[in-house]
Order: sequence, then C-alpha cells, then structure tokens
Amino acid sequence: MLFPMAACLRKISTHMTFLDMLRGAERQNRSLLCVGLDPDPAKFPAGMKGDASRIYDFCAAIVEATADTVIAFKPQIAYFAAHRAEEQLERLMAHMKRVAPQVPVILDAKRGDIGSTAEQYAIEAFERYGADAVTLSPFMGWDSVQPYLKYHGKGAFLLCRTSNPGGDDLQNQRLATVDGQPRLYEHVARLAQGPWNLNGQLGLVVGATYPEEIERVRVLAPTLPLLIPGVGAQGGDAVATIRAGYRTQGGETTGPVIVNSSRAVLYASGGEDFAAAARAEALRTRDVLNAAKA
Repeated sequence: MLFPMAACLRKISTHMTFLDMLRGAERQNRSLLCVGLDPDPAKFPAGMKGDASRIYDFCAAIVEATADTVIAFKPQIAYFAAHRAEEQLERLMAHMKRVAPQVPVILDAKRGDIGSTAEQYAIEAFERYGADAVTLSPFMGWDSVQPYLKYHGKGAFLLCRTSNPGGDDLQNQRLATVDGQPRLYEHVARLAQGPWNLNGQLGLVVGATYPEEIERVRVLAPTLPLLIPGVGAQGGDAVATIRAGYRTQGGETTGPVIVNSSRAVLYASGGEDFAAAARAEALRTRDVLNAAKA
C-alpha cells in the first residue's frame, strides 16, 4: 500500500519511467547537471546557520532557484536523518514534485542489504519518499538489488567506481574469472549492463575524479545512465568527465550522464543572496558541461 503522500506524488509520472524523465529534463533544461542536496546547518547562510529546523527552507530555496538548470536533484538521506529531519525530507520531496515536476529525484541512500530488508528500503525510497531513483551498494549481490526493480519505471544506481580514495581498496582489485582478470568495478559494470538489468532500470555511480575509469565503464556499459559525483568541491574535472562518459548517436544521447555538484552550488554564498548565488553557480557549471560536449 502506498503512503498517501507518495500516491499523490506519482500522479504526475505514472506513465513515465525514470529514464523518460531523465531524457526529458536533459532536453528541456539543456543540462547534464545534478544538484546534490546535502544540507549542513553549520554551513547555512546568516539567519539560518546552525538551525536544523530550517533544512527544508534552505533546500526548498535552492530547488526553486535551480529547477530550470538541472537534469536531476539528489538529496542525500544522511544529511536529513542525522538531524531528525526525515519529515522535512518528505516535505521537500513533495515540494520538488510541485515546482519541478519534469526533474527526476535520485534519493542518495546507498542501501545494500539482504532481500527481505531491501524490500523495506525500497518501500522507504519509492513509497515513503516518492523518489524516482535510488543509489545502492551492489556488494551483497543480485538478491539485494532485485527488490528495487519490482517498482516499474524506477531507477537504481549501483556503486561502481566511486570518487573517494578508499574505493581502491575493493573496486580496483582484480578478480579471477573465466574471461580474464577484470577489476571489480568492471565486473559490476558488466553485470549492470547485462544480466542484472532485466527491465532497463539500472545505472552506475562513477566518480569524476577518475575520468579514465569513467571511459572504461562507458565502454562496458554503453547505454546505462552514469551518475557522476565529485565535480566541484571534490576536485573532479567537469570537462574530462563529459569527454569520458558522454556519447551520442544520431543526435541523441546513448547513455545519459548526470554530473553531480553539491557543496559548490549549495554554499556558493553565505549571505542572504545564497539562492541567487546557487543559481549562478548552477548556470556556470551547466554551461561548462554543455561546452564540453562539443
């Protein structure tokens, strides 16, 4: 049974898949930029700083200022849960569907658990919060991913080659398989492009700090959407990212690219003009990404 809020939210996109929404937002907003919503009250502007009860107000202002500049929004659930702000996240999800119904919302939760627990996390993401897609850890295997794919038209992004230095500890290790010694992230990409992608719902998370590996993932997964964090405050090169992962055929994008920037947009100003400054930074980043496509 759907949560009442989620039932209301889904009216607008009952017949649209996550991929439909993603491609539509790319065309309408002429953008590959995803704004990550990672609200940290300690970094809020004057008048809000340190006040966790203003998380919704801060994020809603950012959404309103950038709604026509993005391909997606990506709220990070930990930034809400840490401040007991799940109710504010519910309000924010509803607000995004009202003011930017054409923009898909990716819930950044990085869930990864056994099937019965994964079913509950899927309810959380898609029914409680009404997300269009969710991020997942694939390292417990297929049965930990499958429950999310029961939601027709929803998306699931599997961690593949992440932007943090510690990603090398596992993702870059070689496996002994019948077809050689692929690195673990390459194996994840092949599974996501192939046998795990039963309904065309999967995508991959690949960090902007590793453009050569973005290119390798794109070779292995030519049609999957790539969610690419690490541009902006984390130091990823926006131009190198697009050149590594963006491909077209016949004028159409073959595999969508979603380049996330969080802190650089959210905290572009610490003053009362924070929303206007966020918009300016989002437009600047969007233009840089678009220029890199040429």
